[in-house]
Amino acid sequence: MGLKLESHRLRLPDSTLYYVANWCDARDADRLFDSLRTELPWQQGDVKLFGKVYKTPRLQSWHGDTGIRYTYSNVELQAHNWTPSLSELRNRLLSLDIETNSVLANFYRDGKDSMGWHRDNEPELGKEPLIASVSLGAERDFILRHRGNQQRHVIRLEHGSLLIMAGTTQHYWEHALPKRMRVDTPRINLTFRQIKR
Repeated sequence: MGLKLESHRLRLPDSTLYYVANWCDARDADRLFDSLRTELPWQQGDVKLFGKVYKTPRLQSWHGDTGIRYTYSNVELQAHNWTPSLSELRNRLLSLDIETNSVLANFYRDGKDSMGWHRDNEPELGKEPLIASVSLGAERDFILRHRGNQQRHVIRLEHGSLLIMAGTTQHYWEHALPKRMRVDTPRINLTFRQIKR
């Protein structure tokens, strides 16, 4: 990673964050969005909160190497195979020295779909997880909130952008993708990660 991304680093305390707005050019981003929309077996999963089960406010698809499992919101996911578009993006990340063995894909149908406050800090991600997040489709606000002083930072995730969260980011910062009722077009987000076996 290193020097290739240093000019894209976001200077927030207790974090290692990089944001590359045009990681995929518009033509590639359009092509990948269209392919992923049809390639992936999208499903609306369940999430358990305070003893109740709710439908997730988005569609999801989990992919990875053979035998990779991931527990997310108290649900264990078994990985589907890599698709051509996911493999293409995985290989592009390798050019930045980012090795991944799995990806969680989220499909936000419009601005009513969202993601609540959370940290990607499951034990199988290790002590300092690296999450490489690719955004395609509608621009959405991604909000970070420091767990100590409640400082907030908003990143407008653009079509074709790459956000990398590494180091101690998941320990000190929560993040969310709030509802935006004026957004009437879909978005696909891919969070590539390395699951420790």
